[in-house]
Amino acid sequence: MSKLKIKQRYGKTFGLWIPEYGFFSLIACFFINCFVYWGTQILMKDKYHYDLTSWLDSKIPFVKEWVIIYLGCYVFWAVNYILTSREGKEQWFRFAFADILAKLICGILFIVLPTTNVRPSVTGNDIFSILMRFVYYVDMPVNLFPSLHCLMSWFCFIGIRKSKRVPLWYKFFSCGFAILVCLSTQFTKQHYLIDAAGGIILAELCYFFANHTQTYLYFMKMFIIINQKIFGDDLYDERTENFG
Repeated sequence: MSKLKIKQRYGKTFGLWIPEYGFFSLIACFFINCFVYWGTQILMKDKYHYDLTSWLDSKIPFVKEWVIIYLGCYVFWAVNYILTSREGKEQWFRFAFADILAKLICGILFIVLPTTNVRPSVTGNDIFSILMRFVYYVDMPVNLFPSLHCLMSWFCFIGIRKSKRVPLWYKFFSCGFAILVCLSTQFTKQHYLIDAAGGIILAELCYFFANHTQTYLYFMKMFIIINQKIFGDDLYDERTENFG
């Protein structure tokens, strides 16, 4: 299939929501997340894991109903990352660079400081108990610090908080829902306080770095080359061409 046909077909499908320049880097954001989380689990399978439980964590009750928020964040991630990809090429690549950088740092921390926790026993046959047992079954109690759940949810707010396209009510919703996700990691006993704080702080630091340096341009240039190979577009701007 020619590049022109690929471009046209993309425009009629995924292109309705995701700009061409953001497609492969958006996929990379989610792929790196999976690679870091599952890959480090395999690598650190037989290693000693630290429990970072604090006295304050023990005061937080287990509330199984919060599993709805905990699982609902997956839709939230997809929607807000796509919204951010529509904010323009430079804004998107700064964001995507920060996101992937943060996840790679998480991967290093998962190896240097492998963590675990002790989960409560879940009984009952109500929908919340069933969902909670499902989460505990598919998501092992490892790779807790920093929390990827909190990191990605906070990035969802970061990506659109200064947008001129996204309505104010949705910005407030995104901030509120990101906070609810962080709370859900505590009430479901999937994470502890230091994990949530670490995810939010790491997201902010990486985004600050991406917005106050030109390092993201290396990242941007790589994906623009990939896009040119697939779509045949000349997506370079003067700033990118003259860089490096």
